[in-house]
Amino acid sequence: MLDWKSLRIWLLAFVFGATLSVMGKVIWYPTTSARPITPFEFPATVPLPEWQPLESQGLTGQTAVDKTLQAGKHYRYIQNDLPLDIKMRYLVQSGGDINKFLQKYIGIEPASQELIVSRQQKKIGFHRLFVYQERAYLSSCINPRGGSTVTSYQFKKNRDIYDVRSRRLLLWLLGQVKLQDNRCLWAHLSIPLENSSPEAAYQVLENVWPDWYDWWYLHFPKP
Repeated sequence: MLDWKSLRIWLLAFVFGATLSVMGKVIWYPTTSARPITPFEFPATVPLPEWQPLESQGLTGQTAVDKTLQAGKHYRYIQNDLPLDIKMRYLVQSGGDINKFLQKYIGIEPASQELIVSRQQKKIGFHRLFVYQERAYLSSCINPRGGSTVTSYQFKKNRDIYDVRSRRLLLWLLGQVKLQDNRCLWAHLSIPLENSSPEAAYQVLENVWPDWYDWWYLHFPKP
């Protein structure tokens, strides 16, 4: 009959052997690197309280040549004759840097953004506000886990906190997921300034943002 000391040695040997086996599988058969991304198609409509939806359009011009950009959609709404435009883009291996997104996909350089404000909303995360060519903008990256972000530092911090956890680490060791989930739903909201002040326009966008964020966080694409 084994005593407790011998049993512990056998258990440690088993755990060590299993760990080596899993690590060998990861090293020699890294299945996650070759696994294709689950296709995602933006819905035609997304509910937005107090706003009337208009016809949406796909943003397909860059998806064919850009492996990072998987899909895009332009949603349009109106409220008391005020038009609201929301452009959504689904990005993989994104890095989470809003400034780079603005430059690459829209052509808005950091130097051309006016009245830039970065804010944090409780239970949501960070977003950036700015004015460009007589329009007010709110831009943010909706993360698969953790709050929304606007900088690569914030995005990486979310990945370090929420992705590298015991359950995900085990799934990674088993070759079922990538260790860090670098996907981003980039939300880009805008309204015309017209006769309103930038701060008043910012307030409109910030009132819309929580409902929009909550819906997309719950409907984030499958990996």
